[in-house]
Amino acid sequence: MEKRLEAGWFQRIVWAALGWGSLGLLVWVPFLYVAIRRGRGSDWGAFASFSLYELVTLPWAIVSSNDGDPVLGVVVMLTLLIATAMLLFALFDKRVPKPRGQGPAQGYGAMAPPPVTGNPYLR
Repeated sequence: MEKRLEAGWFQRIVWAALGWGSLGLLVWVPFLYVAIRRGRGSDWGAFASFSLYELVTLPWAIVSSNDGDPVLGVVVMLTLLIATAMLLFALFDKRVPKPRGQGPAQGYGAMAPPPVTGNPYLR
C-alpha cells in the first residue's frame, strides 16, 4: 500500500518559510521529512538533489570574491523559488474528501444491511 502524506496550507507555508528564513541553507530539511515519512524513491531523489545543491553552493559561496557572485545569487534565488513551488503545490498529497453517506468499510463476514422493500419515497 502506498503511503500518503497530506498537509494543510499552514504546514506548507511553514516549510517554505524555513527555506527562505535560513537563506536556503535548510532547504533540504522538508524534503528529508517527506522522504522519511513517505519513503518514495522520488522523495529521496528530491532530498538528494537539494543536499547536493547545499554541498556545491556552500563552498562556492566561501570561495567567491568579497564583491559577491551574481551567478551564485541567481542560482540561490532560482533554487528557493523551485523549492517553494514544490513545497506549496507538488510535494504533499491532496486531501481526498470522503463520499457522503458512506460509513466505514465492513469487514469480511459482516452482515449486510437489510434490503429496502417497497417504494422508499412513500414512507
